[in-house]
Amino acid sequence: MSGTGIAALLVAALIFPAAAAAQPAQWLLSTPEPNVVAGEHFEVIVAAPAGETLEDSMELRLKVGALQSILPLAAAGPAEGGRRRYRGALPQGLSGPVYADLPKHPSSVLVLMVASPGADAVQAFVTRRGRSGLAEPPLSEEDPMYFVLGTRGGASARFQLSFKYRLFDQTAGLGVDQPWLAGFYFGYTQNSIWDLSEESRPFRDTSYRPALFWKWERTDDKTWIDAVRIGVEHESNGGGVETSRSINTVFVRPEWRWTYADQSRFEFTPKIYYYFDKSDNPDIAQYRGYVDWRARYDSGYNWITTGVLRVGTDRRGSVELDVSYRIRDLRFGPVGGYLHFQFFSGYGEDILDYNVRRKSQFRVGFAIVP
Repeated sequence: MSGTGIAALLVAALIFPAAAAAQPAQWLLSTPEPNVVAGEHFEVIVAAPAGETLEDSMELRLKVGALQSILPLAAAGPAEGGRRRYRGALPQGLSGPVYADLPKHPSSVLVLMVASPGADAVQAFVTRRGRSGLAEPPLSEEDPMYFVLGTRGGASARFQLSFKYRLFDQTAGLGVDQPWLAGFYFGYTQNSIWDLSEESRPFRDTSYRPALFWKWERTDDKTWIDAVRIGVEHESNGGGVETSRSINTVFVRPEWRWTYADQSRFEFTPKIYYYFDKSDNPDIAQYRGYVDWRARYDSGYNWITTGVLRVGTDRRGSVELDVSYRIRDLRFGPVGGYLHFQFFSGYGEDILDYNVRRKSQFRVGFAIVP
């Protein structure tokens, strides 16, 4: 079977079972803040299928390992547009990831990161989601993680893995004695392009991007910027003499976030960098420039869109657009899945071809972290 045929079968295997599974109407859970403190109140937004009634009270099932409990929720306002806010207090003694769903309805699974009350003062200094003073888990997502397929110019697949790890615990050791150390992270992103049209199905190129950075987030409502990252990053493909590509950069990434009344979010996070080593590809700035212009919109319900624009010093560059749609019945263990669409046009889809413009690509697949 040809590479194109294999790609088509894989796309069909991804899309059609997921679409069939998504046919039954399902209740959807979300929260404006996934990081909560045990014993304190938090809010859940419940979206009901058409024709269903959102009652004044609701039961939430909490799962921690093999243990389950039922938590009563009370409505925090009237139903609007098929959604309603509910409020409840988490039991004392919980910590770490807690999985929540509706026991009386087929629903999505909501993951809450629960912190103990004693850690709250330290966590307010750095590394929080939003301004609630609550920490990310030590190991968390960084860039999107996805697997997508396309057939333009020959069948190909692209997939990416990405995470970051906080180097100092915020609740023990040096992280308590020197809270600023809890802002240090190790980040890692790996992106591969797999050529399915060739007989041996080789990988065209793989980019490896380890990074070390310090992250600060504001703790008030007056500072003009929401967060900033400062760090160093290495990117290379591990190729031989003829195909070796590598760059080393220092970067600054300011972050601005806006949350709207419907719980949708917009983020603007440009990454500004300087090359201090580019001997394998001295003209790379002509194709990448010095800034990754990045913006992200989360509808607060199902859709998430991320765009990245690069403009080189010779006005050659690239644009990448990722659009994810939550498939509520597609789950990878406790993690929800997304139908993922990706469009790329311009130079340097991989670092090997940083100065090559291939045909624009449109690929479809799935994402775990959009």
